[in-house]
Amino acid sequence: MADLFLERHSPHLPQRMFDLVSDLEAYPRFIPNCKAMEVRDDATGEGILARMTIQFGPITQAYTSRVVADPQALTITAKAVDGPFAYLDSKWSFEVEGEGTRIRFDIDFKIANPLVAAVAEPAFAAKQSEIIDAFEDEADRRFG
Repeated sequence: MADLFLERHSPHLPQRMFDLVSDLEAYPRFIPNCKAMEVRDDATGEGILARMTIQFGPITQAYTSRVVADPQALTITAKAVDGPFAYLDSKWSFEVEGEGTRIRFDIDFKIANPLVAAVAEPAFAAKQSEIIDAFEDEADRRFG
């Protein structure tokens, strides 16, 4: 199991970073290892359901998360509802910092299969910083 907390400064405005991370359908274009993303309304009315397909080498896996974006608080939470995880909970938050944004990303997860977890959890954890880098690169591309 891994509980990771990452934070960093971005020169882009909080609302722009919130909008970028909320743009789930764009993830396959710039998030490493994200091969597909399907987004649909959640029947519970508590957000949206996002099914992400990820690929690490020859292994491809998909999972669905319930995603709730709060534009007032500038937070995005996601909770896996199926797939290889015993649990996966994440939260993004965006706060004004100087002329930019303090980005905070907290992710807590455990892969259900212990044999797969022994290899995949450290690799998945290591990818989280790379994913934040990808969001920053995409923000630079979109917003200059």
